[in-house]
Amino acid sequence: MNFTKFTKGLTVGALSVLMSTAAFADEMTLRFAGVFPIDHQGTKMMEQVAADVAAAGVDLKIDVFPANQLGSGEALFEDVARGNIDLAAAFIYADTDPRLEFLSMPFLVGGWDDMNNIMRNMDSEYNKILQEITDDYGVSVIAQNPEGFVGIVATQEPTNWNTFDDKGMNIRVWSSNVVKSMVEELGFQATTMAWGDIFPAIQSGIVDGAICCTKTATYSIFAKSDVGTHFVEYNSISELTTFYASQRTLDKLNDEQRAALTAAMTKASDDFFAYNRENDEVFGQKLIESGYTILSLNDEEQAAMAAHVQETIWPLMAESVGQDIIDRLLSAGGS
Repeated sequence: MNFTKFTKGLTVGALSVLMSTAAFADEMTLRFAGVFPIDHQGTKMMEQVAADVAAAGVDLKIDVFPANQLGSGEALFEDVARGNIDLAAAFIYADTDPRLEFLSMPFLVGGWDDMNNIMRNMDSEYNKILQEITDDYGVSVIAQNPEGFVGIVATQEPTNWNTFDDKGMNIRVWSSNVVKSMVEELGFQATTMAWGDIFPAIQSGIVDGAICCTKTATYSIFAKSDVGTHFVEYNSISELTTFYASQRTLDKLNDEQRAALTAAMTKASDDFFAYNRENDEVFGQKLIESGYTILSLNDEEQAAMAAHVQETIWPLMAESVGQDIIDRLLSAGGS
């Protein structure tokens, strides 16, 4: 055997192995955690993000974990901040920082156009404030997903449902003093409870309902399981999930990978918003067909409720959120 050819072959082979190892090392797999049920449109959007990033050919793979598989929405923010989870699609609760209560500010937006212009516009004052806060925790907000207004899912018709008088009902609220104060101002008793506990709590009668969901989610999660009978539309707070990422993870990506991820999440946000806007009334009709009753305020009642809540609840937010944040939101054109 020609020794020179043999050693040359070894060198070429070794170089090939090194090159393939380097290429493999450059490929990253990110964990994308979500809270939507497996068959929910929000989970389909997460899967779309993964597919679009894979199709971009930037050596980036995303594994999707829906339905609280990696933790509840309350826990995900801190896990992403630590870098334990790379990406999340979830509401950002105020457990970590009371300033984040502004995300639950009632009657800040008045409809779908406001959701688009205020909540989805990443250059809006709303999102500038959010990014300033999340920067402190090493979390980067990539896109926003308002899904419509949350209502109250109830197991019976609340007494005085269209006034501020006592409703005779105890309902679940998420971990927000603002939301708790608002529903108590409306005449409900309020019990703070994590999202994962709602379903069994309603089924067992621990609570009589929950402020939690759009009509779409109420149909998909509750009506299809024969839980609940009424949906009360107060149109006070928009259901909001956020696509956000660990800055530690983003710092490991190259420019092409970051661009592909941002483009995929922005497109998914656009598609998800269009879906929810188009299907809000469709799922309202499905709720009715499933046996639900939808209770809606008339224009006069809606205006009175908005004015009353803005007058009584907004000033209470200053202590936790900061008057400067409230002033910035209102001067930028909130409702």
